[in-house]
Amino acid sequence: MQQIQIIAVGKLKEAYLVQGIAEYVKRLGPYAKVQIVEVPDERAPDSMSAAEEALVRQREGERILAQIKGDAYVVALALDGMPLTSDELARHVEGLATYGRSHVAFVIGGSLGLAPAVLARAELKLAFGRMTLPHQLMRLVLVEQVYRVFKIIRGEPYHK
Repeated sequence: MQQIQIIAVGKLKEAYLVQGIAEYVKRLGPYAKVQIVEVPDERAPDSMSAAEEALVRQREGERILAQIKGDAYVVALALDGMPLTSDELARHVEGLATYGRSHVAFVIGGSLGLAPAVLARAELKLAFGRMTLPHQLMRLVLVEQVYRVFKIIRGEPYHK
């Protein structure tokens, strides 16, 4: 059984997002072991210099990297990442399992994005399009897509 880890910066507070994510994690139960790890976001004022923003990303990045297991295949969600269809992502995840990479860690950064060290650790940078989405909402979108991936891999129907 594949292990899926979702590492995200910040704590979810919106009940509708928490409930939606919990529903998809429950649905994923027969397909994969799913772990969602929230790392604290760095407190940051609304107006920061580029150096201050870099420091925030660095500190959040250190927290993210501390949660990634050594054998994990790391997928960083990034605006400049590779856009894949659900079918393409399914084939990619299926290929990882075929070649013994059963632990996949998806990483969602905070409001300022991911630290260069996290992006360097990633084996795949994945984009969900060119639009910017709130990182909290991205968790729900990601877990739904992970569920869809496993339905595709198993050849099971899924509503469109």
